[in-house]
Amino acid sequence: MTQDIEEAVKKAKENSQPRNFTQSIDVVITINDLDIDKPENRIDEEVFLPNGRGKDVKIAFIAEGELAFQAEKAGAELVLTKEDLEDFGKDRKKAKKMANQYDFFVAQADLMPTVGRYLGPVLGPRKKMPKPVPASAKPDTILEKLRSTIKVRVKDQPMLQSIVGSEDMDDAAIAENIDAIMDILDRNLEKGTKQIKSLYVKTTMGPVTRVI
Repeated sequence: MTQDIEEAVKKAKENSQPRNFTQSIDVVITINDLDIDKPENRIDEEVFLPNGRGKDVKIAFIAEGELAFQAEKAGAELVLTKEDLEDFGKDRKKAKKMANQYDFFVAQADLMPTVGRYLGPVLGPRKKMPKPVPASAKPDTILEKLRSTIKVRVKDQPMLQSIVGSEDMDDAAIAENIDAIMDILDRNLEKGTKQIKSLYVKTTMGPVTRVI
């Protein structure tokens, strides 16, 4: 199927009108015979894309001391301290704006209770609660992995849509990224990928191109 996916990616690019920005490439998958009313049938996982997302990912790091210094040095777009958390706790509107601007949050483990207190009501509903890491963690490694990570969710309806690259990426690289999502579905669905009803690829503003 990888070859079919690669051909579909190529067609999706060709069928898309030129834009004044680099469009993302998305995959849209619908699933047969999936009762999403049962919690065990819902999927909420992070997937590492072997060839990256092709788009910038904004990551906020919540830490103090040496870990905060290393996170800033490693290129985290935002580094928050305990005092910053308290400030956001006093301004919910400001906290919501910040939460919407960042894709992932990482927090020093011993700060998680404070994170939960001040940002939990904002990050929780957005499925952006931080990944706890020890104070001895290496931010550069964490950030590198997250920049190639996406979230795959099947929750309210038996389908998923996710970014798998950008239109300036190689077709084969994007196909490999889609394969990574297929692997997740193969592990999570009762009948594996045989349960997939349809699979489309598309650019941000372009029409869908069907694979199956």
